[in-house]
Amino acid sequence: MRVLHHLPLSPYCRKVRLALAEKRIPFELLTERVWERREEFLRLNPAGTVPVLVEENGLAIADSGAICEYLDEAYPDIPLVGRTLAERAEVRRLVAWFDGKFGEEVTRNLIWERHLKRPLGLGNPDGAAIRAGYANLKPHMEVIGWLAETRPWLAGPHLSLADFAAAGHLSALDYANDVDWSLNPAARDWYARIKSRPSFRGLLGDRISGMAPPPHYADLDF
Repeated sequence: MRVLHHLPLSPYCRKVRLALAEKRIPFELLTERVWERREEFLRLNPAGTVPVLVEENGLAIADSGAICEYLDEAYPDIPLVGRTLAERAEVRRLVAWFDGKFGEEVTRNLIWERHLKRPLGLGNPDGAAIRAGYANLKPHMEVIGWLAETRPWLAGPHLSLADFAAAGHLSALDYANDVDWSLNPAARDWYARIKSRPSFRGLLGDRISGMAPPPHYADLDF
């Protein structure tokens, strides 16, 4: 069976899970406690990071970007990286924006500092970083809202990896009840549309020990 090594609150793992599910590719999830640095896992990915996808033939692919590009080339029937040169360029631009800029300015400051740092024994949360994360969320929600208002999907006419990259971050933050959905109604409406897709069911069913999501997390109508 194809296996995806992941962490439940990783937006990068969530992006890959959504891509696999949208393409209807069966896979098994394996939670990888990367801080334990298992030798067997390090042989798959010496960097010691998730996600890592291990195909049925033993091929191991690390890094969410590499995995998603591989999936689009290996399973092209449902394309997620765009259908024209212009679309592919825009999808890649937005994926880089969400996984880089949004991830650094928002997700890291909230998910890592607020919810993971102390339980992993790596110190107390940085209050300034948490405040910055909440402050940075507003302009990012405005970007998502503008894209949602001006295009059928974030990168253009078709659902793409750009939508899944954004949804990976927002779904992790939403699980932690860190998203003020009143900040931008258009962004909220886009998220309601994407989380209503069958590919999202796995994420909505996630439950993390010691950390329950808010009641609206799995509610398709918020």
